Amino acid sequence: MLALIQENQPTNTIVNAIDAYYNKLLVALPRIALAILVIVAGILIAGVITNIYKKRILKKAEDPLMARFLAQAIKFVLIAIAIMIGLQIAGLDDIATGLLTAVGGGAIILGFAFQDIGKNFLAGIILAFSRPFNVNDTIMIDAHFGKVRALNFRYTHIKTSDGRDIFIPNSDVLTKPVENYTADGFYRNDFVVGIGYEDDISKVKAIIFDILKNHEGVVEDEDHQNFVIENELSPSTINLKVFFWVNTLDYRVASRILRGQVIKKVIEALIEAKFILPGNITEIKLYGGQEDLPLKLKKDPRDRELDLKERNKE
Repeated sequence: MLALIQENQPTNTIVNAIDAYYNKLLVALPRIALAILVIVAGILIAGVITNIYKKRILKKAEDPLMARFLAQAIKFVLIAIAIMIGLQIAGLDDIATGLLTAVGGGAIILGFAFQDIGKNFLAGIILAFSRPFNVNDTIMIDAHFGKVRALNFRYTHIKTSDGRDIFIPNSDVLTKPVENYTADGFYRNDFVVGIGYEDDISKVKAIIFDILKNHEGVVEDEDHQNFVIENELSPSTINLKVFFWVNTLDYRVASRILRGQVIKKVIEALIEAKFILPGNITEIKLYGGQEDLPLKLKKDPRDRELDLKERNKE
């Protein structure tokens, strides 16, 4: 009989342990359910608060990129707080403490394992508070040119003029030169117009200045002076370079469309004023004692037919 009881002791121990854990689970179930409810509610509340922040603050914010970045940060912090409160409600204080410790240690390990991610994240935080551009600014980073759409934790989103979306790592934005074409709202355009050597340069300049003065969209004030210079003496033309300032609220219009309109008006005005706008002249030289060029002019077949008709009439 004693042997039978001893044989059943391991089984009894397992059964008793299961019963004990089961009873503890029943006792802890309400707290676990409440903890899950708190975490879910925390996530939902974080989303609602973030949406309210975006709708109300973004309309008044002078810096939309900063506002969006802070919205992401607020949502992340609120969710983290909800998870920690849920663990404490569930009676898992030790887990919560261990989780914080693990996050701290894991951050160091992950920092080495995912250096690029950590670097971009830190760069994103720095750019959120100090950066050379704002939303809708037209910028160039490295070889990427476009309009700023968003700043996230890991990358900066720009949209090119041909419709491509480019996501540049924040570390590149922070360490590479950034060219901002719309920071102060002004941009200087230029183009070259070639006139003949016999043309009056002063009169040509006067016509161009008159067009720049009266053309809508061209800016001129004390800080932004428009001018025309003799830029180059080419074989067949005197090349004048025209510089003029435009407002870059819409860079595409200012740098492309408006520039084309000014060029068109300048060409039309110079032609109307009877100025010569010669093309490139090619000079042919004879070397080695050649007296003429071995060239033959080939008549158009229609010209031959006309000659035959005239002969027949005779």
